[in-house]
Amino acid sequence: MSSELPSRSRVVVIGGGAVGTSVAYHLAALGVTDVTLVEQGQLSCGTTWHAAGLVGQLRATESGTRLVQYSAALYASLEEETGLGTGWKQCGGVTVARTPERMEQLLRTAAAAEAYDLECEVISPDRARELWPHLETADLQGAIWLPRDGTVNPADVTQALARGARMRGVTICERTRVLGIAVRDGAVTGVTTDRGDIEAEIVVNCAGQWAHAIGQMVGVTVPLHSAEHFYVVTEAIEGVARMTPILRDPDGYTYMKEEVGGLVVGGFEPVAKPWVAPTAIPHPFEFSLLEEDWDHFAILMDSALHRVPVLQETGIKKFYNGPESFTPDNQFILGEAPNVRNFYVGAGFNSVGIASAGGAGRALAEWIVAGEPQGDLVSVDIRRFGDFNNNPQWLRARVGEVLGLHYAVPWPNREFDTARPFRRSPLHERMAQANAAFGSKFGWERPVFFAPEGTPPVIDYSWGQPTWIPWVDEEQRATREAVALFDESSFGKLLVTGPDAERLLTRVCANDVAVPDGRVVYTAVLNSRGNYEADVTVTRLAHDEYLWITGAASPVRDADWLRHHIEPGMSVSIVDVSSAYAVIGVMGPSSRELLTRVSLSDFSADGFPFATSRLVDVGDFTVRASRITYVGELGWELVVPAEFAVGVYDVLKAAGADLGVRDAGYYAINALRLEKGYRAFGPELNPDYGPVEAGLLFAAKSAAGFVGRDALDGARQSSPRRRLVSWVAADPTAMLWGGELMLRDGSGAGQVTSAAYATSTGACVGLGYVRGDADLSGDWAISVGGRLVPVAVSLTAPYDPANSRIRG
Repeated sequence: MSSELPSRSRVVVIGGGAVGTSVAYHLAALGVTDVTLVEQGQLSCGTTWHAAGLVGQLRATESGTRLVQYSAALYASLEEETGLGTGWKQCGGVTVARTPERMEQLLRTAAAAEAYDLECEVISPDRARELWPHLETADLQGAIWLPRDGTVNPADVTQALARGARMRGVTICERTRVLGIAVRDGAVTGVTTDRGDIEAEIVVNCAGQWAHAIGQMVGVTVPLHSAEHFYVVTEAIEGVARMTPILRDPDGYTYMKEEVGGLVVGGFEPVAKPWVAPTAIPHPFEFSLLEEDWDHFAILMDSALHRVPVLQETGIKKFYNGPESFTPDNQFILGEAPNVRNFYVGAGFNSVGIASAGGAGRALAEWIVAGEPQGDLVSVDIRRFGDFNNNPQWLRARVGEVLGLHYAVPWPNREFDTARPFRRSPLHERMAQANAAFGSKFGWERPVFFAPEGTPPVIDYSWGQPTWIPWVDEEQRATREAVALFDESSFGKLLVTGPDAERLLTRVCANDVAVPDGRVVYTAVLNSRGNYEADVTVTRLAHDEYLWITGAASPVRDADWLRHHIEPGMSVSIVDVSSAYAVIGVMGPSSRELLTRVSLSDFSADGFPFATSRLVDVGDFTVRASRITYVGELGWELVVPAEFAVGVYDVLKAAGADLGVRDAGYYAINALRLEKGYRAFGPELNPDYGPVEAGLLFAAKSAAGFVGRDALDGARQSSPRRRLVSWVAADPTAMLWGGELMLRDGSGAGQVTSAAYATSTGACVGLGYVRGDADLSGDWAISVGGRLVPVAVSLTAPYDPANSRIRG
């Protein structure tokens, strides 16, 4: 029954599916009970009601795994709290492999599970059949068994969460459609519905596939697009018991679960069917399905008939074609919008909404209450997108691929193919002419390596050594022995200007930025828990002007963080100038010689010390040169106005021909930085770790009262729960990619964060977090697809630990 619509509520949650009710439930559990949830139809009537209800707990990251583990625990406990069951059953899950490549993935998955302390067993095809008696196993390589996986009834979960919220004082109004959202001075002030207006301090957009349209009401980017999604429910099958495990056959694109003695048979076809544009979803669309499409479903059904032959003689009770929303990168969307204060989003769950709803609802509620995330949510943070990601044509092109990759082998370095090329640097055509293979970051087309002339620049995917390793070797060698040019134009670049620029940056930066003009400062940016929110360089251009350089994916996020810390009365502005400037890295022992050939400026060691930045001439062009490096060699980053970029690049290439200058890409950068033990935001530096764990206290030494200082001071006084270490593989043929389990004396002790094949070292190198109390002198190894590869572990970098190269 719908409640009377209040005229005012501190929080309004839009959307009565599993995610919206979870947010309302968790807000109330945190003491925020003045909450109104509005749903245009009935609870669970959008996408939730036809979801399959699978709760698979193991995810690609530890933070994602913990989130779903919480969901499972919540669903198991809700009945005792609310009196309403969720249908939770811990039946376990079996995932099978048809190919050696898939089996390699499953072995790596099992190792990751051990790193997360999650039960996972590698099993034989015969054992898989014991767990799933109707299984055809003749063509299987093996499988894994996850005993803690389970299923729920999604509508029941929603009702239980809603009752729990009501019990704590939340108002739930069904048959209440949102028509508009009021904004004043950049912050939400209320919601207009077809039943009246609600004044509100906070609005939470959990509207499922309608979330894009709700976001557009206030100019907030919520990039998602619906696609048709299919499954069938069979008649009862003899031998299919209530606790039959979930079966996943990703090589056949399918999953199956027990349903009233029969099976739900669904999957993720390789080429999906996008539905209507996100602003064109019909209304009403309540407990509705789309037309059956047996032709499109055939690839899934044929695979299921092969894997479970009893289906060939089993009838179909119901065909479901229910649209679900997908995001451009297959990760859901969570957090406060960067351009409208107090407008939060929890949407785009890519067919994992039920598994994620409990944990995601809690995480978003904590974010709302604390004013910042309380854990590592970077991969799902709404601020990872730009306004350009909201284009419906671009979204439609991408969604068909995103859904199709759901069960594809998650190859290392996998790149999307659709809706590209997209953002192109001023040097893009020069890079293409040099035979670059391009990857994508925040839409930017970035050269990842350069293939030899006449060889197609194709990124081939493999668990072993791919074909491009020798080409990247040459790029690394040029950087270490001569000079290489890197197109780093995708760097995020923010201008922080105004009389209070120093005051703002002193507040958010953990290192001292009150430096003379022309100095570059590498600094941590911490949250209130003393953990990383950003990892940047800040260059003082003038007394009232700084250049903030961050990773390609981070400018929206970083700008939002800065704006959140502008205090009343401050005179300061933040402008994203990422597209206005190219960046050319000139790196290697011959970089000084190359720049001296094309410039009258002084690039000597004394005349241009490390961490210095100034305007210089390069040929006829004036650019900003900063002596800094991310590859561990003498070098400069040239920040070049976009209109000069091609000219500067051509001058450098022509002048460096006899020095062995060559183009190099991001795969080389990754290998070079790992040899030097340089950390990256995301894998090593994220909101779950601080400078103590990361070994970067030198970048957090400001005497000022920066955000997170108290927490950091506390961390200095206690033993770290984890430490970041460098490692080098003893076997030069072993290929590591990141995510692998690290073992000490045969027991799990940590996890690789980043890995790459490094030319100078002659083997894979990388970084990894290990237990804080782990003895680094023990026998260390890394599980590579089930094979233990010995590694040397150290707190110092494998290459040039004394930094003599960069001081040259």
